[in-house]
Amino acid sequence: MADRTAPNCHLRLEWVYGYRGHQCRNNLYYTAAKEIVYFVAGVGVVYNTREHKQKFYLGHNDDIISLALHPERVLVATGQVGKEPYICVWDSYTVQTVSILKDTHTHGIACLAFDLDGQCLVSVGLDSKNTICVWDWRRGKVLAAAPGHTDRIFDISWDLYQPSKLVSCGVKHIKFWSLCGNALTPKRGVFGKTGDLQTILCLACARDQVTYSGALNGDIYVWKGINLIRTIQGAHGSGIFSMNACEEGFATGGRDGCVRLWDLNFKPITVIDLRETDQGYKGLSVRSVCWRGDHILVGTQDSEIFEVVVHDRTKPFLIMQGHCEGELWALAVHPTKPLAMTGSDDHSVRIWSLIDHALIARCNMEEPIRCAAVSTDGIHLALGMKDGSFTVLRIRDMTEVVHIKDRKEAVHELKYSPDGAHLAVGSNDNSVDVYGVVQRYKKVGECIGSTSFITHMDWSTDSKYLQTNDGSGKRLFYRMPSGKEITNREELKLVQWASWTCVLGPEVNGIWPKYSEINDINSVDANFNNQVLVTADDYGLVKLLRYPCVRKGAKFKKYLGHSAHITNARWSHDYQWVITIGGADHSVFQWKFVTDRKSKEAFHIAPQETFADSNSEESDSDQSDVPEMDSEIEQETQLTYRRQVYKEDLPQLKEQSKEKHRAVAMKKRERAPGSRVKLHFIHGYRGYDCRSNLFYTQTGEIVYHVAAVGVVYNRQQNTQRFYMGHDDDILCLAIHPLKDFVATGQVGRDSSIHIWDTELLKPMSVLKGFHQLGVCALDFSADGKRLASVGLDDNHTVVLWDWRKGEKLSAIRGSKDKIFVIKINPYCPDKLITAGVKHMKFWHKAGGGLIGRKGIMGKTETMMCAVYGWTEEMVFSGTCTGDICIWRDMFLVKTIKAHDGPVFSMHALEKGFVTGGKDGIVALWDDTFERCLKTYTIKRAVLAPGSKGLLLEDNPSIRAISLGHGHILVGTKNGEILEVDKSGPITLLVQGHMEGEVWGLATHPHLPLCATVSDDKTLRIWDLSPSHCMLAVRKLKKGGRCCCFSPEGKALAVGLNDGSFLIVNADTLEDLVSFHHRKDIISDIRFSPGAGKYLAVASGDSFVDIYNVMSSKRVGVCKGSLNYITHLDWDKRGKLLQVNTGAKEQLFFEAPRGKRQTIPATEVEKIDWSTWTCVLGTSCEGIWPVVSEVTEVTAACLSNDRNVLATGDDLGYVKLFRYPVKGKYAKFKRYVAHSTHVTNVRWTHDDSLLATVGGGDTCLMIWTHEAEGHREARHCDSEESDIESEDDGGYDSDVTRENEMSYTIKALSTNMRPMTGVKPHLQLKEPSVDERQGVVRGSRPPVSRALPQPEKLQTNNMGKKKRPIEDLVLDLVFGYRGNDCRNNVHYLNEGADIIYHTASVGIVLNLTTACQSFYVEHSDDILCLTINQHPKFPNVVATGQVGDTGDMSATTPSIHVWDAMNKQTLSVLRCFHSRGVCSVSFSATGKLLLSVGLDPEHTITIWKWQEGAKVASRAGHTQRIFVAEFRPDSDTQFVSVGIKHVRFWTLAGLALLSKKGMMSCIEDARMQTMLSVAFGANNLTFTGTISGDVCVWKEHILVRIVAKAHTGPVFTMYTTLRDGLIVTGGKERPSKEGGALKLWDQELKRCRAFRLETGQIIDCVRSVCRGKGKILVGTRNAEIIEVGEKNAVCNILVNGHMDGPIWGVAAHPTRDMFLSAAEDGTVRLWDIQEKKMLNKVNLGHPARTVAYSPEGDMVAIGMKNGEFIILLVTSLKIWGKKRDQRSPIQDIRFSPDSRYLAVGSSESAVDFYDLTLGPQLNRINCCRDIPSFVMQMDFSADSCHVQISTGAYKRLVYEVPSGKQVTEQSVIDRITWASWTSVLGDEVVGIWSRNADKADVTCACVSHSGLNIVTGDDFGMVKLFDFPCPEKFAKHKRFLGHSAHLTNIRFTSGDRFVISAGGDDRSLFVWRCVHALH
Repeated sequence: MADRTAPNCHLRLEWVYGYRGHQCRNNLYYTAAKEIVYFVAGVGVVYNTREHKQKFYLGHNDDIISLALHPERVLVATGQVGKEPYICVWDSYTVQTVSILKDTHTHGIACLAFDLDGQCLVSVGLDSKNTICVWDWRRGKVLAAAPGHTDRIFDISWDLYQPSKLVSCGVKHIKFWSLCGNALTPKRGVFGKTGDLQTILCLACARDQVTYSGALNGDIYVWKGINLIRTIQGAHGSGIFSMNACEEGFATGGRDGCVRLWDLNFKPITVIDLRETDQGYKGLSVRSVCWRGDHILVGTQDSEIFEVVVHDRTKPFLIMQGHCEGELWALAVHPTKPLAMTGSDDHSVRIWSLIDHALIARCNMEEPIRCAAVSTDGIHLALGMKDGSFTVLRIRDMTEVVHIKDRKEAVHELKYSPDGAHLAVGSNDNSVDVYGVVQRYKKVGECIGSTSFITHMDWSTDSKYLQTNDGSGKRLFYRMPSGKEITNREELKLVQWASWTCVLGPEVNGIWPKYSEINDINSVDANFNNQVLVTADDYGLVKLLRYPCVRKGAKFKKYLGHSAHITNARWSHDYQWVITIGGADHSVFQWKFVTDRKSKEAFHIAPQETFADSNSEESDSDQSDVPEMDSEIEQETQLTYRRQVYKEDLPQLKEQSKEKHRAVAMKKRERAPGSRVKLHFIHGYRGYDCRSNLFYTQTGEIVYHVAAVGVVYNRQQNTQRFYMGHDDDILCLAIHPLKDFVATGQVGRDSSIHIWDTELLKPMSVLKGFHQLGVCALDFSADGKRLASVGLDDNHTVVLWDWRKGEKLSAIRGSKDKIFVIKINPYCPDKLITAGVKHMKFWHKAGGGLIGRKGIMGKTETMMCAVYGWTEEMVFSGTCTGDICIWRDMFLVKTIKAHDGPVFSMHALEKGFVTGGKDGIVALWDDTFERCLKTYTIKRAVLAPGSKGLLLEDNPSIRAISLGHGHILVGTKNGEILEVDKSGPITLLVQGHMEGEVWGLATHPHLPLCATVSDDKTLRIWDLSPSHCMLAVRKLKKGGRCCCFSPEGKALAVGLNDGSFLIVNADTLEDLVSFHHRKDIISDIRFSPGAGKYLAVASGDSFVDIYNVMSSKRVGVCKGSLNYITHLDWDKRGKLLQVNTGAKEQLFFEAPRGKRQTIPATEVEKIDWSTWTCVLGTSCEGIWPVVSEVTEVTAACLSNDRNVLATGDDLGYVKLFRYPVKGKYAKFKRYVAHSTHVTNVRWTHDDSLLATVGGGDTCLMIWTHEAEGHREARHCDSEESDIESEDDGGYDSDVTRENEMSYTIKALSTNMRPMTGVKPHLQLKEPSVDERQGVVRGSRPPVSRALPQPEKLQTNNMGKKKRPIEDLVLDLVFGYRGNDCRNNVHYLNEGADIIYHTASVGIVLNLTTACQSFYVEHSDDILCLTINQHPKFPNVVATGQVGDTGDMSATTPSIHVWDAMNKQTLSVLRCFHSRGVCSVSFSATGKLLLSVGLDPEHTITIWKWQEGAKVASRAGHTQRIFVAEFRPDSDTQFVSVGIKHVRFWTLAGLALLSKKGMMSCIEDARMQTMLSVAFGANNLTFTGTISGDVCVWKEHILVRIVAKAHTGPVFTMYTTLRDGLIVTGGKERPSKEGGALKLWDQELKRCRAFRLETGQIIDCVRSVCRGKGKILVGTRNAEIIEVGEKNAVCNILVNGHMDGPIWGVAAHPTRDMFLSAAEDGTVRLWDIQEKKMLNKVNLGHPARTVAYSPEGDMVAIGMKNGEFIILLVTSLKIWGKKRDQRSPIQDIRFSPDSRYLAVGSSESAVDFYDLTLGPQLNRINCCRDIPSFVMQMDFSADSCHVQISTGAYKRLVYEVPSGKQVTEQSVIDRITWASWTSVLGDEVVGIWSRNADKADVTCACVSHSGLNIVTGDDFGMVKLFDFPCPEKFAKHKRFLGHSAHLTNIRFTSGDRFVISAGGDDRSLFVWRCVHALH
């Protein structure tokens, strides 16, 4: 039978004909070595034109579509398509991978570009958002990513003259990006009027912010900054596809076939029209140009590459060509010469010379060509066409011989007979026609037997037979030339086939996979000489197999290169080459065939690196030559470690079940017990499925793992210490080279690796986020800096970490099969090996990826262990058959037999090796494995007397070996740890049960002993006293699930899994008696108390049998339970049995007969139970957890003093409850050490110890019990209960508001006023009189008969020449965000400046000059602010803002880090906190920044802000977190506080670990809502609560409460770094002794209170900061106050409205002063020059509007309740007041002649009052028929008319004072207005923007000059327009800073300033007007 291995020969890619010009651009460059780099299909090609040689880069696995050249021109980056596309950076000289960038893009990578110094690479994805990604490509790390555009991006480039700037262009857009921190921020290019908005195809950057870009219409657009400044029209006839910049200038190439050269200023130099040259043709289209010196490279759409020499530009050289667009199917080889013929859908047939690697002839046909054949004599070439015809050409001169069309469907296959007489033509019409060659191709026969199209044909050598394959998978035979079908297979027995190109037939069965019915193999060709077969398939694979290959699923070697389907493959005539052609990639690949003999010599050349290894993985035929897999290994490979519920799922499960527990939680819940347990000793070691997990530490202790615990065992003292950081099974352990740190990996949905210190047992780093299901292998590098890990996911992902930083360096899919071991090369940390099931791979790091090559060996064996030898190349691996393989580099050198059965562990020494195997032998070897120096057998006979236990059997399977301290440490599969002395004796140190679940546990009635019985079929007795050893063991016939000591301790009863039970002597374990009455397992067994007269035996078939112990007879059976029995308990008298069943029944039976009793619940508690191990009933109702659907409480045990109930459950938790546990969901203490389920718990006889056994983790854990009274100061590791108490310490309106505030981004704001109707820009205008008469406005004749149109606006108060305003500059802001933000006022520069924020502006206020300066880069409201206190970062501020989703686009929440003095942005951090960032804090060194999000998870993130890199992130809490702050002395510890939440966090590597604050140490302390945090020395933390108390914490334990530090909530605390004093601020009424501000000592023992003299009834401090002798306070009332510490003097620095919106604004008629009126019931007077508030009036009601009289002597104020007041300015006395309306007054106005007052209200009314009639203010008239509420009013200059804008988007004009409506348009047009504040009217239609569908323009004001109008809108924008602006969507300038909803806007006198009032931000902005110069 044929050999079923892969063939020994192989293929080497020698040449690729073609270049990818279609759908790609800018992909052709000169390298530094003057070679040409480009790509075709999935291959990067480096072509040396001088030597006519090609090199290939084969690192991709799909089509390459983009390419970029590094500025040094040696490295190349290429990007590919695919589901998970990646970028490779590779060296064009060695064609080896340098780096792989992956895991970010999907679909494909459309563009790539390197920056100027080549450090960064930018890539653009093909996904729907066209994601742009910036990489640090050497590390494979993403620096920043952002959605690029909604439509395709065609080109991207770095600005080579400005750092961190990029430009991208594409469909109808160009964007200019800046990179800061991790944020890419775009600005769209403004096309303006200079050019049309159109698609930009390519670009190049020049100096001085100039960018040149090529457009679709052939113009070149020139940009300066973001504006289009000019266009160069008609640069090309149509689209410009490519632009290339070089030293001399720019080259462009377009669709018109021209290449143009331009100088550096883009003046034309020359044009080269390739269509006009010799090689040119019509329709030539240039896709890529590259200009270097005097050479220009041009790539065309039709896959040609031209090289043009500039001085001889009429004669371009054609240096590469290939087929163009359309599929390529036809391939034939010449019978005698090294020629290949191809024909394609591009109508061309081409002849290639395989020796010269060149095209030697080309001919165009009429039709697309689908197949080709050459006649046997080499004279004729036959071509089959797509239309069903075929043509025969004479090869010599390509002239047509004949053209025949007999069929309608495509001809897919034709072949000449070997004797040259006939041509068979197979078509898609299901038939083969036979033509006679000599008879000028006359049809002589026809084969019709197929029911489907013909795919393949072969002739027999004697030309008498033809075999065909068709599309339905049938293989048919015909007699030739007649074409008669042969049905009798006998006559075919001896037929020899001349060629074999069919895919069906016994000889080629092996090309198909074993179990697949697919037909994806397109072509086959057999090489009879060498007995090999080549196949080509739809996946772009070329495979080499043996011929014939009879059995399915044969072994093969595979070669990648073609990207998609390969349509044909043929051997050349002399079998030197294989030619393959790609369908979609139009390329022709020529492979050199290297036979077995030759390949031996070529072995020393490093094999070309490929991703698909030559000896394939997928082909696993039933390999007869692979030995039987070892049973142990087989078991191990099948373990998946999947869990139904992972511990990570618990928080969600709890949340889901919270609802139904809200009601219960209101009731008082049982508090947690006072006593606690502490893990003391574990009997167990995980050897049954883990290897090499046992080591000596630096100090000679032993470290290993079992269950979820890392154990450090001291063998001198026989004690253990524990690392408890994991919460599920640990599967692997590796030790740091210095032997002080250990890495452990665990099971989990997102499993983690912990690196911890064996002395301190503290985590140094936690690595998460990459491995699913679990981590199964780990290894440190020799320098200890790196760690490699392998995951349990299906791909067994391999990750290389920098573990201290917690950074993933590289990752790759390891193998489909399980990997057992990973090792980093000790000499070169970039290399590593993995070994596992049929797997040995050698890897090296390349950027963010790893490149792996298979070990080259005959047959791949399963490797169990591996180590590196004494040089970089040497590797030794142990196999599953007991051999040691010795490797050099990746080649197997030799194998040595070492053990019987698998070699499980090996360890390298200085001068040799030690190995251990399944045979139980430890062998020492010399350093070359030449000879075995010594062997040690693990036997009972050599066990030393000091052993802590007994060996279960001789020669146990050895799973771990380690050396040190003169001993060999051995771990066995049976869970024993032994120490072998070099001289021979063996000491047993620790042992546990073997594989199988442990359920049975019993403690001795009066000795410190316990017994366990397990599914491993052993019964064991353990000593719990200090010797901690196994005293006795007995093997059982069956596994057992329960055991019990008799009351006097002499006998031990054991229940077995087959339904039998034994009673044995408790000392010798010998049988006393045994019974077998049941079939199902015995689940519990119990002696009755006292004399132990009866034995109750419970079984799985739901009976309890009662035996009389003395007579050994069954005396009763308890029947009646519906389900299997789970627990049994006797009462003290030995009369009553309590039974629990699997159906959650609680039943009672009477002994001895077993009669069922019903006992009411109240009586059950009164019964004196001898033991309590049941889990049901009212007295233990509270032990069932919230998430009891997914977890069972499996075991319970009541302590003998009846105070504490211990339970074990399915999640591995051991919990302690206070007994009786009444009421649901009692509080508890909980401990994690067991991994999955805890099967049993038992107290010892004196309650001093608790023993627990774990099911799957096989361990017995002993816990010491510390009762309530004698508690040490040491605090326990327990966690608190699940459900928080409902009471959170009280209610406070300010806290509630802050918690419930919904922060939305401005872009989503909706209108503030309840408007109705159609928006102005959507209304249809009625034509005016003039227009109706056909006179176009504005085109009036210069001399008009009509009166001249009056001015729209009275402009009498402008003395000088009127000048338009061209810009606004922010000058002043009155406001501070104190009502819902905290800790946001700080001193800067030793107290010279202060910093705070309002709206989206950061404000720095200089206290001496009162000048403000602003940081205005935020795009939305700032919510938090902090300063960096480290001296290295002076004046560095971080501010966090509101955002929407976390998709990294511009509206994503972000944090800006900036310099407060020069306002430079230092870094922008875009976060995944959706909704916003609510707290920021710098670390002690100032390098890290902590942020908290408002997203539902309240994520906490840590950043390296200078690099913009996210260090770690984690969900913080289910409810709002208010503040999180770093400890002032730490970069790793911080504390977060929030709604019923305080957590103490540690940053360990990549992970954030946290502990809940523990309140239980103080009686009746409850977790309440925490609002603020401060710090003291020695790990003290202070948190301020909602009730006014301050909690003091030591580490995470509450040690003291400072009761009522404030009477109301403690909103803010500040820790002074220089002296440790603490400032607190809260909410309280000022009194003699107390104040809302207090200064405390370092321990928060003594304090001094300060009173804020603000005159408020309640002071509410929101922010405090302490400088030198001064305290800075920010209040809820928007004041910022400075308080002197010595004299307690208060100085108000900043005032603002405390509640908004501010509705009314009025500017003084002559002075730079203005009034504001707000919802907070105050009217305030502000002075712009003095920069301060001059006065405020408290009205007692919310104010809505305010107005000055024309002289400025009176002020009118309209209120929300409908009242209005008139004040005299000088005395602030009320002149008059009136309330005629019940609804809010919206606007109030004095007429210009001071006679009338107009009052507009929400009730759609305007009332007129005559002021000359005195202060009684009687209404003289009102305006009727107003359609909606009034918004704004303006008087005409002559006081005769008023215009009113209303909520229905209608503007109305009325007469004054009659109140008659004016409807005549011509009258309205002639009115001159005194002021214009209306947002409606034809004159201002242009102020309405396109995207005002949800939001409105809310306010407007025309300047006194009448030339400009400013508006405010719901998006918070101030806009400046020209006035009038009757055209829709007028041009404007916009000014940002306010939050959403501007309410009012006004010019001050003389148009010097604009005042804008904010709705949401309660702030007043003063803008200085910049007037145009004349």
